[in-house]
Amino acid sequence: MRHSRTASCAASLLLAAACALAGPATAEPAPRTTATGYVALGDSYSAGVGAGDYLGSDGGCLRSGRAFPALWAAAHRPSSFAFTACNGARTKDVLAGQLGPLGPRTGLVSITVGGSDAGFGRVMATCVIPGRTACLSAITGALSYVDGTLAGDLDRLYTAVRVRAPEARVVVLGYPHFYRLHGTCSGGLQDVERSALNAAVDHLDNVIARHALDHGFVYADPRTTFAGHEICSAGPWLRSVTWTDLTESYHPTAPGQALGYLPLFAGAAV
Repeated sequence: MRHSRTASCAASLLLAAACALAGPATAEPAPRTTATGYVALGDSYSAGVGAGDYLGSDGGCLRSGRAFPALWAAAHRPSSFAFTACNGARTKDVLAGQLGPLGPRTGLVSITVGGSDAGFGRVMATCVIPGRTACLSAITGALSYVDGTLAGDLDRLYTAVRVRAPEARVVVLGYPHFYRLHGTCSGGLQDVERSALNAAVDHLDNVIARHALDHGFVYADPRTTFAGHEICSAGPWLRSVTWTDLTESYHPTAPGQALGYLPLFAGAAV
């Protein structure tokens, strides 16, 4: 009988020690919330200007149901989808007015921004008016802004995105070349101006890509998917100057969004 009682006490002591080492049962951490929401930030290239089928009551942002963010969300059904991209948005506009939906539950973010900051709309408006000198001068001014101001603005925006959405995969998308050189266009700009505009897009995309990668984001390059579908190609996915609606000029068409941007983003989002 004494031996049995001694063994029982020893077992109790061992059990108590094990419980002490393991800690109280209530100390198990709560399961982490899965971050699966999608937020689409940026300018007219994300909003879908040029693609038509604009959504109502968007405050003039011209968000389209044919834009790549809307198409991706419809196909993948994220737990939440916030479409805040807006026509004409610059980095400071995205920073000040589009980041509200970001949070711990955000698992995916897309961004196109930088073209409006650099004033590419004004550059294109200058270049379509005859006068090579004025066109090339406008391009030079835009690139000076990209190097002198845009880089810092991108860093501030990207930092804010990461702080607000720490779990998100952030995909930054660039801009396609505007023109196919030696293409089908019989009038308008000459290839000297077209080449200079494409080179300016290269410069802008390179700055965007460098800063996106510096922040640990993914960069997706639409110059690859739009190759062969620029203005002056046989099957362009970009609008040329549209005199009846200048806002849509030099923006992707619905096929440009669905066949140029959407597969690019879908591949980068995984």
